[in-house]
Amino acid sequence: MLGRKVSRYFDNHLMPMLLRLLSTVLLVSTVAASTGAQTGSHAGISSIADLDSAAHKVLSPAPQESREAVDWLVRHGDRSSVAVLIQLLRWLPEDREVLAARLETLTGAHVGPNWFDWMVWQQDHPDLPQYPGYAGFLADLLARIDPRFRRFVYGGIAHEIRIEEIVWGGVTVDGIPALDNPAMIAASAASYLNPDDPVFGVEINGDDRAYPLRIVNWHEMVNDVVGGVPVSLAYCTLCGSGILFDGRIPGRAERFAFGSSGLLYRSNKLMYDRQTDSLWEQFTGRPVVGGLTGFKIELEPLPLVLSSWSQWRSRHPETRVLSLDTGFRRDYGPGVAYREYFASPELMFPALVKDRRLRQKDLIFGVRVPGGVKAWPLATLADGAVINDHIGFVDVVVIGDASGRGARAYEGRRRRFAPGASPDEVLAGGGRWRVTESALVGPGGESLPRLPGHVAYWFAWAGYFENALLGGPAP
Repeated sequence: MLGRKVSRYFDNHLMPMLLRLLSTVLLVSTVAASTGAQTGSHAGISSIADLDSAAHKVLSPAPQESREAVDWLVRHGDRSSVAVLIQLLRWLPEDREVLAARLETLTGAHVGPNWFDWMVWQQDHPDLPQYPGYAGFLADLLARIDPRFRRFVYGGIAHEIRIEEIVWGGVTVDGIPALDNPAMIAASAASYLNPDDPVFGVEINGDDRAYPLRIVNWHEMVNDVVGGVPVSLAYCTLCGSGILFDGRIPGRAERFAFGSSGLLYRSNKLMYDRQTDSLWEQFTGRPVVGGLTGFKIELEPLPLVLSSWSQWRSRHPETRVLSLDTGFRRDYGPGVAYREYFASPELMFPALVKDRRLRQKDLIFGVRVPGGVKAWPLATLADGAVINDHIGFVDVVVIGDASGRGARAYEGRRRRFAPGASPDEVLAGGGRWRVTESALVGPGGESLPRLPGHVAYWFAWAGYFENALLGGPAP
């Protein structure tokens, strides 16, 4: 069954939490349901004129009114009500069987009673009739969790993605708090780090920074200034991707800074900008819901490497690194946050995975250039491997980080490279080239620019780039 295996993680880990929240979110419980059944009657159904009326009355704090609205949807809902019925599967477990039965009648699909599986099915059926009032329904639903969600979703809001596919990620607005211009310390003072701790490494204009994942896992967003450049390190733990964005957009005087909305789209983080409260896809750096939608704004990705603390420090002895003094109380021990998710082959939230050439949580290193994208399985870049390849008409050389956690990509410009004697060099045409964070520097001073790339889980990359190209050594 589509999504059945990956939904197990949701059922085992998140559903108990959701059930605890149920009484305060929708104010509907099994007791209320039985009360509605005992009182009887469907007389109140006559007050429900249409799908819009029923959808909003489901959220009523009056148990009988809510019960009657659920009954109306089950009895009278048409195909435009499918998205509402799927959403209710998540919040009304006592009604899952009847809701699923109605969904099967309306769609002809036999998916089962699980919300996760139906969400994946919905993602695979973009031609479903739309309920025009769904954004308003979702806004009312999310406001039961946190009224601040109304900043991001409301009736009539502009959007480029399907509103029906936006899901709550289990936290409130800024429940995963961003770090803003966090305190940095010298490498020699970072006694809390172990040599093999993973870090995001950044170098801009001679300013070297390390952002350990044991801290960033808890915050998923760092707004900082590196080498005079305002940047946002946006990390989606669910899709395994950390992307460094330039906070500047041509034509806008004010830099963008971001927070975590608490909402997801296909298991990818929807971040929001603090200027307009528009929702942005972390994976693409584009606003997709809200006031900035449609303006063709896209953040520029900057080079970033995922490495180990020992490898990064050996290459950048003057690096600074995040201090444990973040202003928040968290257990920043190694591997504490998301330990079970990172170790599991399953997903936590629904995401359609059509491309099965790799396993859904296999790690890849992906590069995007004008005219094309390509990914390489991270396993093929272990031990500092060097791959000569191309993306469209652009020759690229991909160099695995010695830690085995990430890679760097550069323009190749018809040169073929091979590993050198150390991680700091590669060989081409009989000469040694230095591997730096901004370029490959040749023996005569010539340079080949770095290309932005990042690590991600395969499901996220393949989900955003249909028929994604998988790379390998060029012939």
